[in-house]
Amino acid sequence: YLFLCFQVLKAFNYSSPWKGQQQMYKLDIGWPKIPEYFTGQTFCVAVDSLHGLVYVGQRGDNVPKVLVFSEEGYFLYSWNNTVEMPHGIFVLNTATDSSVWITDVGTGKYGHTVKQYSPSGKLMQIVGTPGNAGSSLIPLQFDQPAEIFVEETGDIYVVDGDGGMNNRLLKLSNDFKTIWLTGTNGTGIGQFNIPHSVTVDPYGRVWVADRDNKRMQVFDKITGEWLGSWSSCFSEDGPYSVRFTADYKYLIVAQLNINRLAILAAPPVGSIRDCVMVNTIQLADETKPHLVDVDMKSGAVYVAEIGAQQVQKYIPV
Repeated sequence: YLFLCFQVLKAFNYSSPWKGQQQMYKLDIGWPKIPEYFTGQTFCVAVDSLHGLVYVGQRGDNVPKVLVFSEEGYFLYSWNNTVEMPHGIFVLNTATDSSVWITDVGTGKYGHTVKQYSPSGKLMQIVGTPGNAGSSLIPLQFDQPAEIFVEETGDIYVVDGDGGMNNRLLKLSNDFKTIWLTGTNGTGIGQFNIPHSVTVDPYGRVWVADRDNKRMQVFDKITGEWLGSWSSCFSEDGPYSVRFTADYKYLIVAQLNINRLAILAAPPVGSIRDCVMVNTIQLADETKPHLVDVDMKSGAVYVAEIGAQQVQKYIPV
C-alpha cells in the first residue's frame, strides 16, 4: 500500500516547485477505467476528438493490436487484422468520414507499410510494399515508417524510418503521389537520424522529431524547404514525439530515456528562433513515454508508455 502511494505521489510530482513552474497538467487517475485491457507494449495513441474516441496501438504475441476507448476511459472494442507491429497511429476526420492510419514496422507480410482503416478496423488502403523493406530510391517503399500526419485536405506526411535504411520525410497527395521528399541519413541540415514523429502547424510548417540527432527540424509544408532546427532543449535526451496543444501555443514533446514530457513555446509566424522550455511533466521511472497525442477539443494529452505498458491521460489544469 505504501509503495502504491509512493508511485501515485511520484506520478503527481510533475515539476520542482522551486523552479517556479506553474503546473499545467494533472494526471487523470480514472483513465482508463480498467487498465487490464492493456496486455502488450503500448507504442502509440491517437485521439478522434470529433467522436470522443481514443485509439491505442500495442504490440505483443496474441494481443489485440488496436484498442479503442471512449474519452471517459471505457473500453469499447479492439481489432487485430492485418496489423503486425504498430508504431505510429493517427485519426483523420473529414466532412464525410473518419479513418485511422497506422504505420507498421513489422518484418512479416504486412510490415513496412502505412495503412488506412475504417474506425471499426476494416483495411481500406495500403501505402508501400507490404513485407519489403525499402530503399530510399523508391519513394513509396518504406523501411520501418515511424509516424504519419494527415491534413484535412488529404495531404499526408510520413517520417520514414524507425531505424531502417531510410531517414526521410515525405509529403504525399491524397492519391499517394509524391509531392516532395527530403532527407538522407546524417547530422547535417535537413538530414535525419531516426525521424520519429511528425506534425503540422497552422502556419504551414512541418515539425519533425529528429530523435537520434537530438533535435527538432522544421520544414515548409508547400516546398519542403528547411526552415530551422531546435537542439538546446534536447541535450539530455532526443525528442521522441511532437504534438501541438489545442491552442497551438505549445508543443508537447516526449523524451523516453528521461521519462519526461517537455512543454515548449511554439513560435508564431516567422522565424523558428531557438526553443524555450516552458514546463515539464516528470513521469515515474521506467515509464518510457514513446508517442503522444492531444485531444484538440478538450486539450487532454494522452501518452503511450512502452515501459509502463499503459496509456495515461493528462488534463489541463
